[in-house]
Amino acid sequence: MRQFTSDELRNTWKQFYIDRGHVDVGAVSLVSDGTTGVMFNVAGMQPLMPYLLGQKHPLGTRLCNVQGCVRTNDIDSVGDKSHVTFFEMMGSWSLGDYFKKERCQWSFELLTQVFGFDADHLAATVFAGDENAPRDEEGAQYRIASGFKKENIYYLGADDNWWGLEYGPCGPDSERFYIADRPDCGPDCGPGCSCGKYTELGNDVFMQYEKHKDGHLTPLAQKNVDTGWGLERILAFLNGSRDVYQIDLFAPVIAYIESVSGKKYNEDEKMTRSMRILADHTRTSVMLIGDAAKLVPANAGAGYVLRRLIRRAVRHARTLGLKKENILKIATIFIDEIYNNSYPLLLKNREFILNELSKEIERFESTLENGMKEFKKILDGARSKGKKEIAGKDAFYLYDTFGFPLELTVELAEEEGLTVDEEGFAVSMEEQKQKARDSQNFSAKLNASAGVFDSLDDNVKSTFVGYDSTSCEGKILAAADGSSLKDVLSEKEEGTIITDVTSFYGTMGGQVGDKGTITTADGEFTVTEAVHIGDNKIGHVGYVSKGSIRVGDSAKIEVASDNRQSTCKNHSATHLLQKALKIVLGDHVEQKGSLVTPDRLRFDFSHDAAMTAEQIRKVEEIVNKEISLGLPVRTDEMSLEEAGKTGAMALFGEKYHGTVRVVSMGKGTSGDMESDFKDAFSVELCGGTHVSNTAQIQHIKILSESGVAAGIRRIEALTGDAVLAYYADLENTLNEAAKLLKANPSELVAKITHLQKELRTANSEIESMKAQAAKDAVGDSLNQTVDVKGVKLLAAKVENVEMGALRDLGDSLKDKLDDGVVALMSSIDGKANIVIMATDSAVKAGAHAGNLIKAVAPIVGGGGGGRPNMAQAGGKNPAGIDDALAAVKNELEKML
Repeated sequence: MRQFTSDELRNTWKQFYIDRGHVDVGAVSLVSDGTTGVMFNVAGMQPLMPYLLGQKHPLGTRLCNVQGCVRTNDIDSVGDKSHVTFFEMMGSWSLGDYFKKERCQWSFELLTQVFGFDADHLAATVFAGDENAPRDEEGAQYRIASGFKKENIYYLGADDNWWGLEYGPCGPDSERFYIADRPDCGPDCGPGCSCGKYTELGNDVFMQYEKHKDGHLTPLAQKNVDTGWGLERILAFLNGSRDVYQIDLFAPVIAYIESVSGKKYNEDEKMTRSMRILADHTRTSVMLIGDAAKLVPANAGAGYVLRRLIRRAVRHARTLGLKKENILKIATIFIDEIYNNSYPLLLKNREFILNELSKEIERFESTLENGMKEFKKILDGARSKGKKEIAGKDAFYLYDTFGFPLELTVELAEEEGLTVDEEGFAVSMEEQKQKARDSQNFSAKLNASAGVFDSLDDNVKSTFVGYDSTSCEGKILAAADGSSLKDVLSEKEEGTIITDVTSFYGTMGGQVGDKGTITTADGEFTVTEAVHIGDNKIGHVGYVSKGSIRVGDSAKIEVASDNRQSTCKNHSATHLLQKALKIVLGDHVEQKGSLVTPDRLRFDFSHDAAMTAEQIRKVEEIVNKEISLGLPVRTDEMSLEEAGKTGAMALFGEKYHGTVRVVSMGKGTSGDMESDFKDAFSVELCGGTHVSNTAQIQHIKILSESGVAAGIRRIEALTGDAVLAYYADLENTLNEAAKLLKANPSELVAKITHLQKELRTANSEIESMKAQAAKDAVGDSLNQTVDVKGVKLLAAKVENVEMGALRDLGDSLKDKLDDGVVALMSSIDGKANIVIMATDSAVKAGAHAGNLIKAVAPIVGGGGGGRPNMAQAGGKNPAGIDDALAAVKNELEKML
């Protein structure tokens, strides 16, 4: 076998297929766009699913790449020699082009001529056949013809050699294995056996059937081939190892961990496992944060997985005696040394990666310190009751209050020989989610009825014409109330209707749907919101305001133009806002979400710190300047490839297909596309509706800037007439305030400053009076000092003294006492306050203020604690103060 570096293996793979007519399509983001129902891209073929299902790929029918993938479903297995959470999948595809013959031949050439495997040591598996599909004799024959020995062809069932979704394209797959020079482990030894004789090298999927909903198969018109090889495992094997942590993608990190921890790799099983987990989880975290998505830790979704990875890395770093700076150094090794050539985006985002890692590590270190104390309490409580399980509600308390992921609680419990009631945790989590759901009501009626339209024929679809006009003529194709399809909707009846043509924009991309009316000869339907139903229908949600609405009627479809125009102003303003934020804060700013309504706009963006008042002012100034310049707003339709040349910003996670709309503000008019778009202030891919000139926006006013998640900030703003209304309301408020203060609005600041000075003076006098009253209440209390085993104790009762004044009095008496313990108790407003202080010499003698508080506070119906030299508590039973004072002496005697 030939040995490779990781860079050599990547390049060799791609060049092999490029020489055979394939195009390197490059890699996409690790974070999935959501269309496949998973958070991350977990396989090389995942981003190509639309093309494997029949859509034409713009780069042709023969494709290849090396795609980064993230899988965390088997995260608990990470720590052995082979499991990782981030890996690279080397892939090649035929989209209706070549099939089994060429695929089998090229696989054999790659194995023997490129990688140098001995043909006698190669095996392949093929589908054995079942009641649904025949045995794949064709695949077997092509394997043999390519050079595989007949006796090394193995027929396996559907569990091993069949690929397919619930329905759609499917077919047999065929895996290749290397056979080691060792005896069989038994009569059933073969590919897939865990004894180590057979090592999987790669897999070919032959998509040749279509599975229908009733389960039967028919031949597929476009037959595809999907080939995938895992880079890390193949690289390790080619270099004579089965341990992926000894390849060049991990070796420098493992060497660094050895040097700073003093531990040797493979010497101690527990320490080696921690080394692997630390290396793997840090690598995956670096990849996710440095990815095009710029993922940041969060409490849900992909961000939660990232948070879990970082926090597990921190735990295992602690096991090895390593700290935050060591984890950050490991991250820099991955960025600067290991992936500097193959993943240049990591270098570009280096500062962002290290900053986000550092913040999350600091957060978790604080979480660990506080949460571990609480975990120990819960653990001790369970053991004291003879339980072997931590209650689900306690696990949820750790999660909700201290940020402990369930997985961390489970791991910690396992280390202590306990389990966790995970079902009980899920119940508590669902209760919290239900509370959140109960507070939401966005399009609730539509969500309940949208499924009603699933039974409609595929030909029932809506054509949107609302970019060019807010009104049109159309025909009512379908109607429904909250539970069923209807032929007629009567007056005052609520429902949803679908027309063949509509000028209503359906809620999408953060822009809320239009409002308006749909009028027929017999009635009028008031539309309160337009929404998308499936891929090609727009539902008009509302109620019959006059007469009745019947399916089949011709209709006049009219959007409320003032409402649409206000929405357009806010939407166009978000484009200007994003560009202004990039100018002021930096190119790392990316849109993370938005809400555009007629009343206001909300814009979420990536940034790791609160904006200063000056930054907010500057952003607002830039946007208002571009509004005043009256930039023309143009929309151009073009292919996605052409749009990429314009430099248009795209919303990460949005799926773009075919022809896209490019919205520019201030685009040049020379006719040269590249230079014209370069002249524009803002260029974005966008399917929403916009003003035709920025001057129509009139003004923008930023109302607030706040944090909504780790690394995500939110701006809320007004535009147009809403800004004028805002300032008018502000003026009215100022006038009312001035009236109350008997001043002119221009004098308000001076008037308030004067009042604040007077208030500070009055408060100071009040505090002095309280302090004097406290001193008077305690009187000459030093005469009450007693000796307790050589330590002075002053235990006194005072009346009507608040906690703050009681602490000040305690400090004063402790200084006068010079050496000993002060215990003060006061009854005020039907409650008891307790303060206990101890001098350093008393603490050395055994006194502990916190423990004294714990012992005596229950006597006054309270609880509390504190440090050895100072503690305080409150109680509901002031009648117990005398008994509590007496108890202080008894408890102090026990300590000394």
